[in-house]
Amino acid sequence: MSDAVKSIRALARGLDVLQLLQARGSATLHALHQETGLPKATLLRILRTLREGGMIWQRMADDAYLPSYSLVELAGRMNREFALVEVASPLLEQLSARIKWPSVLAVPRLTHMEVIETNASRAYFDQIPLGPVGFRVSMLRSASGRAFLTFCEAPVREAILDSLRRSDHPGDRGARDPAYLARLLQETGQQGYGLRDPDFGGDFDRGRAEIDDGRESLAVPIRAGDHVLGTLNITWARRVHGRKRGAALFAGPVAEAAAEVGARLVARV
Repeated sequence: MSDAVKSIRALARGLDVLQLLQARGSATLHALHQETGLPKATLLRILRTLREGGMIWQRMADDAYLPSYSLVELAGRMNREFALVEVASPLLEQLSARIKWPSVLAVPRLTHMEVIETNASRAYFDQIPLGPVGFRVSMLRSASGRAFLTFCEAPVREAILDSLRRSDHPGDRGARDPAYLARLLQETGQQGYGLRDPDFGGDFDRGRAEIDDGRESLAVPIRAGDHVLGTLNITWARRVHGRKRGAALFAGPVAEAAAEVGARLVARV
């Protein structure tokens, strides 16, 4: 960035205060005044702005200011996901060299899965674009979503299903169908991996009669101990391998890669 671009002094001060609260855990107005040297009137404006933004809160017992739980949780989640991507990326590259078809690494966002890494640019069959990072993936209809929903912890599954039942998306209607859910969970659990809903053609809400990307996908959970962090998938062209043939070819290698990701994460702790 050009040195001619000036920084925003008020924003810098606000960030300094927020970083100080994160480092200390809590601080009173007087303590912030002593450590920053900023006038209390300036600090009060900064603190009010941070409170209104949901970044901090004020404790009644001593009037101290603390980082909000949501901010702390977001930072923790980001740290976990950065670690997951760092560990998984080289293994995704190895997987693409072995299988040739592209993969994505996805994590849950309550009502959907989100892509956080893909080896699509390294895969031999690169005519199947996946992602990009940040892409939203159906929880009920995609291979990745089905794998996570089936193998995640029961309380997490119930929270996801509760949110999906209240969703207005046509693609989430299955959450209100007990028979559909029972079949999904039973089939995926018995297989040990997730496959796409037979009517899923890549669109979040519409079926294959309207949108069909000509692909099939298989996904497996990534476990760190007893916790399911996300999923690793493989996607291939249906004209090259049918659903059963693709599953027979790719389930083993993808499961091996996911298990190695989980083992390396556990070893880092």
